[in-house]
Parts: sequence; structure tokens; C-alpha cells
Amino acid sequence: MTTTPPPITVPPTEPSLETAPPPRPATSTPVRRSRRNLLPYLLVLPALIAELSIHIGPMLLGIWTSFVQLNQTSIRNWIGAPFVGFTNFINGLNPDGPIGSEFFSTLARTSVYTVLVVGISWSLGTAAAYFLSTEFRGRAFLRTFFLLPYAIPAFVGVIAWAFMFNQSNGMINTVLVDQLHILTDRPFWLVGPGSFFVIVIVSVWGMWPFAFLLQMAAIQSVPAEVQEAAALDGASRTRTFFLVTLPMVRSANVVMLLLMFLAAFNQFNVPFVLFGPSSPEDAQLISPLIYQFSFGTWNFGLGAAVSTLLLVFLLVVTMIYIRLVMPKEKSDRA
Repeated sequence: MTTTPPPITVPPTEPSLETAPPPRPATSTPVRRSRRNLLPYLLVLPALIAELSIHIGPMLLGIWTSFVQLNQTSIRNWIGAPFVGFTNFINGLNPDGPIGSEFFSTLARTSVYTVLVVGISWSLGTAAAYFLSTEFRGRAFLRTFFLLPYAIPAFVGVIAWAFMFNQSNGMINTVLVDQLHILTDRPFWLVGPGSFFVIVIVSVWGMWPFAFLLQMAAIQSVPAEVQEAAALDGASRTRTFFLVTLPMVRSANVVMLLLMFLAAFNQFNVPFVLFGPSSPEDAQLISPLIYQFSFGTWNFGLGAAVSTLLLVFLLVVTMIYIRLVMPKEKSDRA
């Protein structure tokens, strides 16, 4: 009887060092990582160059112009315009002089105009956004209808308002005098004291859809459970809005009010289209005044100085606003 030998088991062999893949060079990882870190800056570089060329460059040129006497006699050789130092700023800030008194009165009028336009636009936009935050029939149509002033080109809308406020056959006088008989004579809306209210109305018409759009997006981000809990606790819809919804959209309102303030304070299109290059005294704003100093009297140095003063004023107001609001915003989040 023959016996079969037991199977021979071969122990596993360790991989040979000769067949192992060669290690990757140590310098490839840092080089690749540095290239990866450099790529975002290379992508942002064209936008940075465009920003410097479009905004920063003209701003620095305007600041330099405010220190020289650049007018119709020296504009031909504007690089060699005579240096006058702070003379343009002194003329603009002198309340006893004709230029300084006009500047300060226009600055005060622009501040009142900004408060009215921003306040009314924010109130209308917030009320419309909260009204359309609930489901009902026809809500999509109203959303589109409310955004029409924001979609129409600004010049087209302002020209239409100018025709409506026309003294002879405008729609405003036709309704107030001929149909409702509220007024006995046809006032000149585009001149005199009424021009200030006209520019406020037209500016509110163009700005409140912006507030409505941002406020509607902010209100829709509020969880529905929070509003339902407030309703279960017995809070009315008005109390729910002021005590629950409005505090939860405070972050959006902080940024929105700042943007609306800057846009209203620098308003130029509305008065220029309504009144032309020279606005009435009752409706004179700071941006048309700078245009009048520069292109009306051909005193570009004075116009640049007033523009620089406006830049400093807006920077100071913005910094105060940020210092007063942003820390409170961070503490509320914490």
C-alpha cells in the first residue's frame, strides 16, 4: 500500500525591494500645492485689473484734480494745470461764500431727500413682500407687476413721469383739476417748491421694487414653523411680523438700507432727466450740483473738490453705520 506524501506548503514571501515602485519625488507635492494655491489669484487678477482701471484710477485722478486749478483756460494742458492746494476745498467749505452756502444747503436737502426716499421705499417694499409671503390666487401676477418699475429702464420711466407732471396737459393736473376738482389752477410741478416732492415720488417709484425684491427673498427664508408657533401662541399677523419675522430678517435689512442710502444720496439720473442739466433750487441734489460746477461753470477743480468732500462724507457715515450696527448684529447672532 503506497502512501501519498503530504502537500508542501510554501510560506508567503515578502515583496522584494527590487520590485517595489520607486518613491515619488518629495518636491512634486509642494510645487503642485503652490500651483493650486496660486490658481485662484490668477483667476481674480483680470477682475482686479478691471476694478483698478474703472474705479480706483478715476477716483485718484479726481482727487488730484481737486488740488489744481482746472478750468476752461487750463484744460488744454490739464497735466500742467497750476497747483492751488486746498483752495477749492476752502471755497467749498466756506459757509459765508456763495459756493459753500450752496454746497451746505444742497447737502442738507439731499439728506432730507435720502431719508424720505429710503424710508418710504423700505416701508412699501416690506409691506408688499410680507403681503405676498402667503399663498393666494394671483400672487405670481402681483409679484411681476410690482417689479415692473425695476425692470423698466430708468430713463424711460422718468421721462414718462415728466410727461405726467407736465403743467399744461399732464395726467396729474388733469386728474387733480379736471376730474377730482381738488385744485383750481394747474401748478407747475417741475419748478418751484413742488419739484422737490416730484423728485421724491419718482425716486420712490424706481427704488421701492428693489427693497421689495430683497425683502421678499429674506422673508421667504424665515422658517414657517416659527410663524406657526407664534400663531399658536395667539400672536396676530401684525405682531408676528414685528416681533418674529422682522427681527429674523435683520441681517438682510442692514445691508439693504446701506445700499439704498448710498444709491439715493448719489442720485443723478432722476433729476437730470426730469429737470435737465440745471435743476430747480428746491430740487437741487448734491450729484447734479457737482455736475453743474464741473460742466456748467467749467470749473473742474471745484467740482472734483466737492466730489471728494462727498466721498469723505459718505465714507464717514458708512463707517459710523457699520460701527453702530455690525457689532450689534454679531452679538445678536452669538
